[in-house]
Amino acid sequence: MKINLSDSEWKLMNCLWSRSPGTITELTAALKADTGWSKNTVITMLSRLEAKGAVRHEEGARAKHYFPAVSRRDAARAETESFLGKVYGGSLGLMMSAMVESRQLTEADIAELSAILEQAGGETT
Repeated sequence: MKINLSDSEWKLMNCLWSRSPGTITELTAALKADTGWSKNTVITMLSRLEAKGAVRHEEGARAKHYFPAVSRRDAARAETESFLGKVYGGSLGLMMSAMVESRQLTEADIAELSAILEQAGGETT
């Protein structure tokens, strides 16, 4: 599933992933301090996310209840693939090389990457 989310849509999705289901009123209240979004803005964004297949709703007794229709993991994977394709021509090696050259990797990052490669069956030496 290929879902391309804007930065604003990520904020709304993160809210839904942490507190699902949510009504429009609940989501607006949860996002208000960070974003300043009005109820109408949240409604518009939910409509866009439903059209993209990222959100679904169920009719409740008094209000619609919104749920994520895609997992955070799947959305992150799609975003990562999109980013790699746009910026590094799809090459994970180029991205890692750029991070190493700019000294963006901490010792903890390197240890985490080594553990991931070991789990995948790759060489880490």
